[in-house]
Amino acid sequence: MSHPAPPATAPVEFTHRQILTILGGLMMGMFLAALDQTIMATATRTIADDLQGFDLQAWATTAFLITSTISTPLYGKLSDIYGRRPFFLLAIGVFIVGSFLCGLSDNMWQLAAFRAIQGLGAGGLMSLALAIIGDIVPPRERAKYQGFFLAVFGTASVLGPIMGGFFAGADTILGIDGWRWVFYLNVPIGLAAMAVVARVLHLPHHRVDHRIDWPGAVTLILTLVPLLTVAEQGRDWGWGSGRSIACYVIGGLGLIGFVLAERAYRDEALLPLALLGKRTVAVGVTASTILGMAMFGGLMTVPLYLQIVKGSSATLAGLQMIPFVVGIMTGSIISGQLISRTGRYRIFPIVGSVFMVISLFLFSLVGADTPLWRTMLIMVLMGLGLGSNMQPMITAVQNAVSPREIGTATGAVTFFRSMGGTLGTAVFLSVLFNVLPGNIKEAYTAAEPTAAFQQAVAADPSQLQTVQAATSTGLSDTSFLSRLADPISHPFKVGFADSVHVVYLIAFFVMIIGLIVVFFLPELPLSQRSAQQARAEEAAVKAGDEASA
Repeated sequence: MSHPAPPATAPVEFTHRQILTILGGLMMGMFLAALDQTIMATATRTIADDLQGFDLQAWATTAFLITSTISTPLYGKLSDIYGRRPFFLLAIGVFIVGSFLCGLSDNMWQLAAFRAIQGLGAGGLMSLALAIIGDIVPPRERAKYQGFFLAVFGTASVLGPIMGGFFAGADTILGIDGWRWVFYLNVPIGLAAMAVVARVLHLPHHRVDHRIDWPGAVTLILTLVPLLTVAEQGRDWGWGSGRSIACYVIGGLGLIGFVLAERAYRDEALLPLALLGKRTVAVGVTASTILGMAMFGGLMTVPLYLQIVKGSSATLAGLQMIPFVVGIMTGSIISGQLISRTGRYRIFPIVGSVFMVISLFLFSLVGADTPLWRTMLIMVLMGLGLGSNMQPMITAVQNAVSPREIGTATGAVTFFRSMGGTLGTAVFLSVLFNVLPGNIKEAYTAAEPTAAFQQAVAADPSQLQTVQAATSTGLSDTSFLSRLADPISHPFKVGFADSVHVVYLIAFFVMIIGLIVVFFLPELPLSQRSAQQARAEEAAVKAGDEASA
């Protein structure tokens, strides 16, 4: 006696218009996470001063980073088991609650705790949005739609610093401290995103019972919390201090435990080792880790260069990053359209990596007196490299795994890119601040014999003392530069630009390794079916086999 396949597994064909409507909800969710990262960049100093916790400000970033990084693979795995929609709505809800609580913070420790709650939500916003697109759009068409997501990143990276500067600069808005609106702003956007997602996102889901890999989750936390903490705090603690060494040891033990747990859970592991054993996935996560390092290492220093060397305000520096955004959007749209037409994706990460290598090398040649237009052209090239790299790589990985593993695989790529970014930021900031005092000293030594420098010092000797005092106290505040005569401030800018060169040269060599890795990416035929169609067909075949047995 035959039984029809359960209706929950019936394939659903989404029209272009329906996909765009669903995309609207997903993009609003992603916009929350992307905006939150960029808006904090310009507002952090004001927030820290207001909460009397300037020396604790790194913890607000670290807490968010730890919880968002750890929760990313958990969301991927759980949504593979129980369905995407409830977890995407949960991620938005948690993010809204965390944002509202951040706005109520009375001290820096409270803010750090509430940022951790925010991070728990943010971890699902990014990876689940990409996994949902994998569910409803065939790989051949997917890159075309995923370009919209990079447009969200681009918009957030421009709007974030401008809005952060605006809110942080306002004493009060509607009777509330200006900086608190950085967090309150997320509440209406999040509620609108929830409403759209709840209304339009109805994916068929066939329940599959699995063991949840809790040992993997616990050991992953034990690995990442100490390592992310030392990555953020190591520069202040000292990389060889007792606290740093304790973090290395605990993180190392956690990693051993994590590998053992993943081996024991096999296919049901949080990050299945068999999945990472597939060549496309292995290349994808390795390349994404390296790309994350190079990207964050590069992106972090450009705004610093614009503000310190070129004298731009935080808001203006955000606007001056627009060429970078234009590059990302152009690269992602062109690669997406060409993948859709040709069905070939391998060439795009290779070309994108070449662009990244060239742009990082060119950035290493930018000096204190380099015209701004030349720097902006290099930003466009770097943006083209990122745009051609990020989405095609996710498309390749999603295409190479079974439809039931899309959430886990997407979560893995996002997770490793985030880890690479964290590592890159920690290493490059550490390098920058280690070489900075020596380079500034050399630049002043070179400038001393010049007539202009000697005249400026003779006119006001206290200006040179200001520079020496700021350099000896760790350069936590560079606003004094705007008050100095040009001959006295210029050597400082030269020293800073020379230090940035070192960062870009390291990122350049890291990205060369990334380019070599990408050459190992195999070219697999892109499926014409979406993941949920493939799952439905699998279920129908299985039901037919059971019926005939």
